Amino acid sequence: MARRTTSNSSGSSPGSAGSPGPRNRTPQPLPRRRRTAGDFVKAFLAFVALLVLLVGVPGALALQIGWPLPSGAPSTEWLQQEITVGTFINVLTVVVWLAWAQFTACVLVEMKAALSGVGLPNRVPGAGPSQLLARQLVAALLLVGAAAASFTPGLSQLGQQLEGNQRPAVAAAAQQTPGGLLAQQQAQTAASAAALAEQAADAAAHAESGSGQVSEDATKFYRIQPPEGRHHDSLWEVAERHLGDGRRYKEIYQLNKDRAQPDGSKLSEASLIRPGWIMEMPGDARGGELVEMPDEAPKVSPDVQRQISDYARTGAQEQGRPGQQGAGQQGGGSGAQDRDTAHISLPEQRPGQGQQGQREQQGGQEHAAPAAGEGSGFGLPQALLGAPLLAAGLLGALGRRRRQALWQSALGAVGGRRGMEPPTPTGAAADAQDALLVGADPEGVRLLDRSLRGLAASLAGESRPLPTVYAAWMGGNGDLHLQLAQPAGRPPSPWQLGQDQTFWMLARADAERYEDVDTAAPYPGLVSLGTMDDSRLLLNLESVPGIVSLSGREQDRAGVFASVAAELATNGWSDRMTITLVGFGEDLTPLAPNRLRHLDDVEALVETMEAETRQRRGALGAAGQDSVLTGRTGPAQHTRWAPHLVLLAAEPSAEDAVKLAELAADASRLGIGYLVGTQSGDLPGAAWEMEITSEGKLLAPLLGLELDAQLLPVSQQRAVVELFTDADPERDDDRPATAPPFLVDISEQGRPAVYARLVGPYEIIGLDTPDGERSPLLHEALALLLLHREGVHPRVLSSALWPRGVTDDVRDALVERLRAWLGADPDGTPRLAADATGRLKLAKSVVSDLDVLRSLYHEATQGRGAGSRAVRGRLLTDALVLVRGPLLAERPEGRYGWLTHEIIDAQLPLLVADIGLALSAFHLEKDRAEKAIEALDAALGSAPGDERLWHELLRATHATGDSDRLKRRAADLVARSGARGLPPRTEALLDELLPTWRSGVAAAG
Repeated sequence: MARRTTSNSSGSSPGSAGSPGPRNRTPQPLPRRRRTAGDFVKAFLAFVALLVLLVGVPGALALQIGWPLPSGAPSTEWLQQEITVGTFINVLTVVVWLAWAQFTACVLVEMKAALSGVGLPNRVPGAGPSQLLARQLVAALLLVGAAAASFTPGLSQLGQQLEGNQRPAVAAAAQQTPGGLLAQQQAQTAASAAALAEQAADAAAHAESGSGQVSEDATKFYRIQPPEGRHHDSLWEVAERHLGDGRRYKEIYQLNKDRAQPDGSKLSEASLIRPGWIMEMPGDARGGELVEMPDEAPKVSPDVQRQISDYARTGAQEQGRPGQQGAGQQGGGSGAQDRDTAHISLPEQRPGQGQQGQREQQGGQEHAAPAAGEGSGFGLPQALLGAPLLAAGLLGALGRRRRQALWQSALGAVGGRRGMEPPTPTGAAADAQDALLVGADPEGVRLLDRSLRGLAASLAGESRPLPTVYAAWMGGNGDLHLQLAQPAGRPPSPWQLGQDQTFWMLARADAERYEDVDTAAPYPGLVSLGTMDDSRLLLNLESVPGIVSLSGREQDRAGVFASVAAELATNGWSDRMTITLVGFGEDLTPLAPNRLRHLDDVEALVETMEAETRQRRGALGAAGQDSVLTGRTGPAQHTRWAPHLVLLAAEPSAEDAVKLAELAADASRLGIGYLVGTQSGDLPGAAWEMEITSEGKLLAPLLGLELDAQLLPVSQQRAVVELFTDADPERDDDRPATAPPFLVDISEQGRPAVYARLVGPYEIIGLDTPDGERSPLLHEALALLLLHREGVHPRVLSSALWPRGVTDDVRDALVERLRAWLGADPDGTPRLAADATGRLKLAKSVVSDLDVLRSLYHEATQGRGAGSRAVRGRLLTDALVLVRGPLLAERPEGRYGWLTHEIIDAQLPLLVADIGLALSAFHLEKDRAEKAIEALDAALGSAPGDERLWHELLRATHATGDSDRLKRRAADLVARSGARGLPPRTEALLDELLPTWRSGVAAAG
C-alpha cells in the first residue's frame, strides 16, 4: 500500500519558477510594504482617537454640560424669552450629541463591514466626512491586527480619499470574480482564518520533522494555508507550485471535486479554495515539506490527523482511483469543467431547442466554411468569415462612409464629379469586402442591440437597476445569455432565468418581437473574444474590476488587439464611446475617426487617464450616482456616461504598471476598461488574465475559458483599412473622375439580348419566366449580379440569398440553373461565367436599365454630349424617361435583404437628381422654364429629399413670372419639410425670390 503523505501548500516547487502558461487568478494586489513600527504607532493613535471620540466626548458632555433639552414641553413664554449664552450652549450641545451619534453609527458600520468581509458598506445618510474619518481610523486599527490577512482586499483601500461626494467602489473579491464565487468569498471571516492558521501551524510543525522523501506512486495530501498578500489561493497556483504547471489544475480538481471538506463545504469551483481545506494531489507532486501519514507523525494534532484520514477514506470509497483519472486529463479536454469550474460559464442548452439550434447553426455555418476545391486566390479571409459581429460592424461603417462620400460629392459641380461611383476594390481589398459580405450577421447585431436596450427599458419601467454584466453568450440557436456578476432576482419578461441565478436568457423568438426603444445602450463595452462549443463570448470590458491582461507572442496579441479595437469602433450595440490605442493601431483610425484615439506612449496614457478618472469621479459625485451604469441608464439618461476603453498593446514598465493598477482599481464603477498586453503574463492589478497561443486559442484557465480566438491579422487589417481610406470623402488625391463600372452601347446596334428593368418594378425582357417556386430566387440572383458587374463571389451570392446558411451543393445547383436560364450568346459563349478569381460575371449582352441610365448620363456629360448641345439634351431626356420609380419597387417582402449592404439606394436618387438638374439647366439656357419645371418634377419623383432639386424648381418657377404659382411651390415645400422646418439655404433663397413668402404661406395655411 502506498504511503499517504501531506505537504504544506505554502512551499514552492523548484521548478515552478519557469513553468509555462498564464497565471490566471484574482487581481494581484499592488505591491505592499511590510508593517513597520510607524504602522503600530498609527494604530495606537487611531485607538486613542476612537476612545476619545466614542467615550470621551459623551462623557465630557454629560459631566460638563448635563442634559441640554428642556425638562418639559416648551410654552409660548419660553419661546419668547431672550436668547442667552446658556441657550446657545445648549443648542450647540444638541448638535454635538447628534454628530457623536452619527460618528458612532459610522464606526459601527465600518467595523461590521471589515470584520464580516463584505467590503465597503453603503454610506450612512449625511455622514460624508464623518464616515471617511471613521473608515480611516478603523482601517489603521485593524490592518495591524492578527486577522488582517483574512479581510477582503477592499480593506486596504479604506483610507483612500474620496473625490466629490461619492462612495468608492467596493473592491471586495466578490466583485473581482464573477458569478457563483461571491458566496465563497464573503463567507470568510476573521475568526475562521485564525483557527485555520493555528491548524496550519500544527501541520507545518509536523512537516519540519517529517521525511522529505516519498515515492512517485504515493497519494499526497496537504492543507491549504492562508495565502500571503491576497484573499484566497487557487488551484492554478497550487498546481504551479507543486506540479510545475498551472494547467494541471484540472487534475487536482478532479481528485477533490464534490468531496466534503472539514468545514462542511465542497469544492465545486476549480478557482477558489479556502484555508483549512484538504487537497489530494497527484503522486508526482513536489514542493513543501513532505511528512508521513498523520497517524505516523506525532507532531500533527489529533484533529488534523482525523480530518486528513477521513478525507482520504472518502476519496478511496467514492472515487476509486481518481489520481489516475485526473492524470489522464492533464492538458487535455475540459471534461466536466465547462459547467463546474468556470468563472465565466458556458450557458447550458435551452431545453427542447438543442437539436433545432444545432441544425440552424450547422446550416448557418456551411457557407462560411471553405468550399471544396477552393485554392489560393479563390478563398476568402477566414478571420473575417468567422467574426459575424465584427464583419457586420465593419460593413455597416463602410456603407455609412461611402454614403457620406456620395452626399459630400453632391455639393460639387453637376456632371462628372469624382465620388458618384466609389472605386471598385481589387486584390486583397476585394477579398476582404467579400469576406465581410459573407461573414456579416447584421440581424444578429440588430437583435443584440434591441434585446439589451429593451432589457434596460423594462428594468427602468420597474424602477430596478441594471445588473452588472460580465459577459454575454450568443448561442448557435440565436439565444442570448447574459452572465451577471451576482444574482439580481428574476429578469423582466420575456427574459428568463438561465441555468442558475447569475444567468438571464432571452430566446431568439422573443428577441425578434422587440422593437426599437429610445434608451441608452446599457452595455456598450461588450466585445467578441471568440467561440467555445458554437457559442460566441462577448466580454464586457467596461465591467471588469481591474485590468484584463493578455499574454502571448507579440504578433498573436496584435491580432487580438486589432480585432477588439475594430469591433469596438464599429459595433452596432453602442451609442458612442472612446477607444484609446497605445502602442498600436495608428493605421486603424480611418475605421472610426470619432471613436478611435491613438497615444504615443504609456506616460501620455497615465497622464490622460489620471485626469479623466478625477473628472468622472467628480461628475458621479455631483450627479449623485452610484456608478456610470446607473447614471447612463437611469431616469436622467446622462449622455456623458459613454465608456472609455483603453487598449495597451505594449507591456508597461513595473512603475507604469503600478500606476495603471491604481487607476483601474475603481475603473468598472467609472465606465473605464483596460486591456493590457504583457509578455510575462504577470501584471499588477490584473483582474483577469488571458493568453493567446500561436494556434489561435485564447486561454483563461481560472475563468474556465478555452476559446477559438477572434483575430484580425495584419494582412486583413490592411485590406479592411484600404476599403475605408478609398471611401474617405475628405481624401484629397489626383484620382480621375470615376466612370461607371459598366458602359453599354446606347446605339440601335447595341440592343442587348437580355434586358432587365430594375429602376421601378422588376421586369425581364428576352427570357422566359422560369416555372415553379425557384423563379423568385433566380430573379434575385440575377438582380445581384446586375448590380455588381465587377463579379460576385459564389459565397457572397449564397450568403445574400440564404442569410442563415446553405450547403455548397444547393448553391452550385442554383448557379447551374441560373446559367441554363440565361443561356448563351450566338457564338456559344455562356452569359454567366466565372473569371480567374472564381467570381461570377454576366456577359455584356445581359444589360439592365440602370446600366443604360448610367451610360446615358456619362455620355451626356463626359462623352459626345459634352461638345454638342443637341446630343446632350437628347441623351438627358432619354435618361430621365427610364426612371419609373425606386430601385426594385414592389419586391417581395422578406427578400433582397442584401440591399441594406449596398449604396445603390443612395446612388440612384443622386444620379436621377443630377440628370434632372442637368436637363433643367439645358432648358433654362433657352428660357424654356416650363420644360425645366417638367424635368425637375420628374426627378423629384425618385429623389424627393434632394434640396438641390427644390432650389432649381423655385428658380425655374420664378422664371415664369407667376408669383401665385411660386407661393404654392413655397407652401408645398414648407409642408414637406414638416416639423424640422426649411433648411437655412432654402429659406435664404425664398427670401431672395419671394420676400413675402412667410405671410403667403401663413395665409395658405
